[in-house]
Amino acid sequence: MTAQATALLVAFLATVLVLVKPLGGYIAVVMEGADHPLRRIGRPLERAIYRVCGVDPDESMGWSSYSIVLLAFNAAGAVLLYALQRTQAWLPLNPQHFANLRPATAFNTAISFVTNTDWQGYSGESAMSDLTQMAGLAVQNFLSAATGLVVAIALIRGFARRETAAIGNCWADLTRATLYVLLPLSLILAIALAATGVIQTLHPDQTVTTLERAHSQVLPMGPVASQEAIKELGTNGGGFFNANSAHPYENPTPLSNFLEMVAIALIPAALTYTFGRLVGDTRQGWAVLATMLILFVGLAALAMSSEQHGNPRLTALGVDAAPSADQPGGNMEGKEARFGIAGSALFATVTTGTSCGAVNSMHDSYLPLGGLVPLFSMMLGEVVLGGVGTGLYSILLFAIVGVFIAGLMIGRTPEYLGKKIEAFEMKMCAIAILVMPVVVLVGTAVAVSVAAGRAGAANPGPHGFSEILYAFTSAGNNNGSAFAGLSADTPFYDVALGIVMWLGRYWPIVAVLAVAGSLAAKKRVPVTPGTLPTHGPTFVILLIGTIVLVGALTFVPALALGPIVEHLRLWGGGR
Repeated sequence: MTAQATALLVAFLATVLVLVKPLGGYIAVVMEGADHPLRRIGRPLERAIYRVCGVDPDESMGWSSYSIVLLAFNAAGAVLLYALQRTQAWLPLNPQHFANLRPATAFNTAISFVTNTDWQGYSGESAMSDLTQMAGLAVQNFLSAATGLVVAIALIRGFARRETAAIGNCWADLTRATLYVLLPLSLILAIALAATGVIQTLHPDQTVTTLERAHSQVLPMGPVASQEAIKELGTNGGGFFNANSAHPYENPTPLSNFLEMVAIALIPAALTYTFGRLVGDTRQGWAVLATMLILFVGLAALAMSSEQHGNPRLTALGVDAAPSADQPGGNMEGKEARFGIAGSALFATVTTGTSCGAVNSMHDSYLPLGGLVPLFSMMLGEVVLGGVGTGLYSILLFAIVGVFIAGLMIGRTPEYLGKKIEAFEMKMCAIAILVMPVVVLVGTAVAVSVAAGRAGAANPGPHGFSEILYAFTSAGNNNGSAFAGLSADTPFYDVALGIVMWLGRYWPIVAVLAVAGSLAAKKRVPVTPGTLPTHGPTFVILLIGTIVLVGALTFVPALALGPIVEHLRLWGGGR
């Protein structure tokens, strides 16, 4: 790693860590309905929403009722978004006069944005009207992020409460998450991004004369800054433009790039402090965050170092890959000059360690080990740092598995935060953790076995396999980034990836809520000399080992067929 890459990584981590405690504490306050100045301002609107919807926010739900409400709410959102895409040609705020989307594309996009995946098989600036972007995609950016956040809060309540069947009111949680967390942060970030040059307008596309004055060019316009803010804060990732965060209207400067990276990691990191605060021991939250950051730093360092080394085949031809005052060196293919290798590789690690999926460079152009990092980050279950809510509840499932393994080692009933971990919790954890690998690997196997799947890959051999594996990994983890090189807007991939996105999102959510309900009903057992401390270095090492072991055992065979063999062929001269 260069000094500039190290400085950028340190600055990013320092900024996120400074914001973890204040934001995490604030989320704990507003999600539990406690008094706060912002809640006093928003309470009339909150109450009006409850009255219009006929909701009693004080009526708590069991895990099954909570699950039904959440699934029905998201299903309704998918239907409405599908309908909006299929009728946008006849609706207002369509200055470009875009046509209605094809059924398969609309199906895939509706599932994608409702599940927080934001996989895009279309070009945003040439397919979606302003109304669809604002009333459809941007709204689901808020609601899908709120869905992940409330599931994490429900699981935290399972640990914090005792001898009760109640884990909260889903309607109240969704309202508070949107009104007090996502909206205020998005407003602040949208203003900051607009100040750096991100556009925000309802004007139609502009035709301008180029500097040479010999040609004209159409510049796409739109309300970009507002959508960009929730795209990053909600770990959504769907770009207003086809080039996503590589587009200068979405991400014009190194400062905007830094703000967007911080925004992606901000809420997932802060929720670890929320967790510690609500269970009554902030050390528990810091231990979880330390686990996330150790894994993150290792992956970021690998990505940065790999890309900085450059392509050995170009070096053999005499190309100078060393960084200097005149050139960045390394592998600049597929990267924007304004971000360089460090800003691109770090962004790739941040966006795939979370469930964001925004991209400011072409992952398909990364060297094999550089491309392995975003792929393996997703395969770990996106707990590094994970999405809004999904990162926290996913790593807590691994924590439950970790203490269960530790309990087996010493012949003691495992406990976590004073709750005994028994057969039901382990079954639900197993379901939640294994659903993603099943849908990813089965989907990839089907795609490489049928002509419609193989036809989408632009490259033969290991790289083509990596493109298909990446697509299903991205869909199964609700990430949404693409390796590129894959023609994904086909009926086969629209339907297959849509199914994988839906299963990868909601099957684990139901299992997590079942764990929350079971834990909430348990008594809290007292700490004894035999209790495993879950706030120190030993537990952090145990948790890291559990996460890596599950990821390695599940996906290394598939990785060996793609990026690993590609790396060996590249550095071995093609043998």
